[in-house]
Amino acid sequence: MEIFKRRWTGSREKGMATAAKRADRAASNGMIELYSHGGGRVGVMVEINCETDFVARAEQFRTLAHEIALQIAAGSPKYITADEIPAAELEHEAEIARARAKEEGKPDNVLPKIVEGRVEKYKDEICLLRQPYIRDESITIEKLILQNVAAIGENVVVRRFQRWELGESAAQS
Repeated sequence: MEIFKRRWTGSREKGMATAAKRADRAASNGMIELYSHGGGRVGVMVEINCETDFVARAEQFRTLAHEIALQIAAGSPKYITADEIPAAELEHEAEIARARAKEEGKPDNVLPKIVEGRVEKYKDEICLLRQPYIRDESITIEKLILQNVAAIGENVVVRRFQRWELGESAAQS
């Protein structure tokens, strides 16, 4: 059993390395996945791209697109990656974290580390690729995508998404 585990982990790591090499290849094919949840209370539209039309029609790619749409419905991310978060929003979160840490009586010399940790946690919550996968919280959505890239042999990119929830104001979306 241990030998199998080591082999599987090793091949998985090899696959992830291969996936990382494919990350800069153009992904202009793909699909738009639509998902409605909770009897129509939450709707998601997500564009997932790959390199070829052949892969875009494959069941594994379509399943991945559906899983990502489910994640967006459940996780309510605002951004795909942390690079997309406006600096003003990050600074606002840092101020909230700083004020909270001071209220909790944390010493000034540890405030920067506490603020950094809380801002990173905020990024984990609002960035799709950093969120824990709803079906296996031991991996992130980014790792789920990389595992699929390794398996299908093509670059896969979440290009954009939109999530709507019944009753939310237009200012939130």
